[in-house]
Amino acid sequence: MTIIKTKLNRRSFLKVSALAGGGMVLSFSWLAGCQPSPEQEKLGLPDEWFELNSYIKIGDNGLVTLFSPNPEFGSNVKTSMPMILADELDMDWKKVIVEQADFFPERYERQFTGGSQGIRLGWNPLRTAGAAVKYLLVAAAAQTWEVPAEEISTSGGIIRHEGSGKKAHYGEMAALAATLEVPEEIKLLKEIKDFNIIGTSRKNVDGSKIVTGKPMFTMDYKKEGMLIAMIIHPPAFGMKLKSFEAESVKSMPGIKDVFSFKVHKEDYEQNAFDTTTHPELVAIVGNSTWEVLQAKRKLKADWEKSPEREFVMAGWGGNKSTVKVPAGLENTEKHKASMEAHSKRKARELRKDGNPAAAFSRAAKVLERTYTAPFLAHNCMEPVNCFAHVTADQAELYGPIQAPEFVSNTLSERLGLPKEKIHIKLARMGGGFGQRAYGHHMVEAAVISQKVGAPIKMIYTREDDMTYGIYRPTYTATYRAAIDEEGKLTAIHIKAGGIPETPIAPNRFPAGAVDNYLAEGWEIASNITIGAFRAPRSNFIASAEQSFLDELAEELGKDPIDFRLELLDRAKNNPVGNNNDYDPERYAGVLKLVREKSFWDSPRQGIHRGVSAYFCHNSYVAEILDLRMEDNKPVIENVIAAVDCGIVINPDAAANMGEGAIVDGIGNAFFGELPFNDGVPQKSNFNDYKMIRMSEAPRKIEVHFVKNDHDPTGLGEPLFPPVFAAISNALYKATGQRFYQQPFQPQLEMMEQEIKVGQS
Repeated sequence: MTIIKTKLNRRSFLKVSALAGGGMVLSFSWLAGCQPSPEQEKLGLPDEWFELNSYIKIGDNGLVTLFSPNPEFGSNVKTSMPMILADELDMDWKKVIVEQADFFPERYERQFTGGSQGIRLGWNPLRTAGAAVKYLLVAAAAQTWEVPAEEISTSGGIIRHEGSGKKAHYGEMAALAATLEVPEEIKLLKEIKDFNIIGTSRKNVDGSKIVTGKPMFTMDYKKEGMLIAMIIHPPAFGMKLKSFEAESVKSMPGIKDVFSFKVHKEDYEQNAFDTTTHPELVAIVGNSTWEVLQAKRKLKADWEKSPEREFVMAGWGGNKSTVKVPAGLENTEKHKASMEAHSKRKARELRKDGNPAAAFSRAAKVLERTYTAPFLAHNCMEPVNCFAHVTADQAELYGPIQAPEFVSNTLSERLGLPKEKIHIKLARMGGGFGQRAYGHHMVEAAVISQKVGAPIKMIYTREDDMTYGIYRPTYTATYRAAIDEEGKLTAIHIKAGGIPETPIAPNRFPAGAVDNYLAEGWEIASNITIGAFRAPRSNFIASAEQSFLDELAEELGKDPIDFRLELLDRAKNNPVGNNNDYDPERYAGVLKLVREKSFWDSPRQGIHRGVSAYFCHNSYVAEILDLRMEDNKPVIENVIAAVDCGIVINPDAAANMGEGAIVDGIGNAFFGELPFNDGVPQKSNFNDYKMIRMSEAPRKIEVHFVKNDHDPTGLGEPLFPPVFAAISNALYKATGQRFYQQPFQPQLEMMEQEIKVGQS
């Protein structure tokens, strides 16, 4: 047994109260809520529900409702978080109803889906919530039956006392349990060996509704009197609104209003998840999507160049900084030249071990390679949208948002309403990938609703979505390795930067594995808005690092897996420095597992293999990608992944998430690119921004998990970064050429053309 503190951060976390009144409301949301399963329907609807804490309601007939606190965007937290609750509660999963909690910071800690931290940070609070409710039920049974609580057992939602033969389902004890107090400490957290739901595969609680097209997303939502709104933003970064002609548009059928508005107030101190893309927009409001879209296409606006501007950013821990947004119309070719120039200048020293300069001066050979990657758009399946109804007294919002806590602060400031008057319903998201950590769409929708005095649903077109901003930055990294006369690696130097940030994590591998190590970073300011993109920064630096390590292993005449294991062995047994942020033994473990599962030491004829491994978001991943060439084109046969993310809550769902990350990474590696010309994004829809097709996905993907008792860590992002280098390393084996610039497809097409010319 494990003793736990029941009071975690917020006193209200385990507050016990009874939910009065009869009948059952299956969902907080404004859409159709969770429907009972056939097993649940057999029990009938409870006459009364009892709220035992913020996460758990128990019906008087034994049904249990579990609330999932974090927003859901495909990472399956709406299933896995309740699984943790249900296991500690000793509940029968067939008698569980899952509901999406609304944003409610007084009751829930960190309602944020992002950074692959949801399960990791929710692990102990969720277990504690389940264990505490079980304690209350047992205490209620002990009081009712007049027996010691220590003699009572629970399983499958049933309470038993073997000595007397008495038993009851949870609903029979819920009324009394709801009146009892939770002590400061309880001894009810399960041992890992006793889990019966955690570690088993459970179907997505929304799965049937997704495949049958039930209304689950904000785009599905309708409310009486609701209007439709769209925005018009400047056509280029570095431009702003000068004027617009509204009168002819206002007279079009169905149009209610046309006006410009500021997204933020002039003196607003933005937070990390406020966007600074276009400070002023034009809104068009009307009766229907079609009518508003026609007006949007007809409206004429004039734009002018924006001057340099600055604003105050309120950072973590109360720190503030002044952010300067440069003027000018940027373009991709100038970006490349600018980054190349910066890469040759002195940069900020981020970490230094030993004497790298001396090691390079004595080197018999220096291997140097530079890697680049472009801006990328998120391209979620569901375009940006949001419902808002703002009155003088309150604001109601419903929309796709990963970080509601941050946008609630922004909404309060912009609308002039206290935070407790702002109610955010958490919609299921049709993708997120970091884009929906940024709440500008909610602010825009709320401001429009406040201005027109009516409920509205704001919808971006796909072109709006793709050209508005919040992109993955463009990066470049130069790696250098010093090799002595005996053919031994003596130093590594990394210099990496980008627009507008550096991708380096200076204390990650291979830091700690080399005597002489130097990491330097730089950045170039830009008015192109960037933000979190699946595995921020790691999604590029992993590709550069792991591609370089493969080439370095070849230069040293070593197997690429053996070479990585040698470095990790050094980091384990004789580490350099004290700030290494990875566990070399767990890192080596995924490499050993992927070598075993892929039969790395038994190559297949015609199959070209690339390996890559990376640590990020507290998890370790190694991947091997198998491809063959067919008509001079790569065909990916298989990707084998080994993952150490601690305890896996829902194995099938975890494997599915890994498969999605791998396919996503392959698509971005081959095709992803968003160029600019005079500040204008040169791609605006899927006809010119290539996304991976089914025929281009791997024929097979295997995801293997390391079995251990470590607390769970991140999973939504860690399988994404390694696949870029696994592809480039496999392509080298297949073509004999190294791939240094993403995306890889243009280089492959050039090679194919050269082959055709040679054959002719």
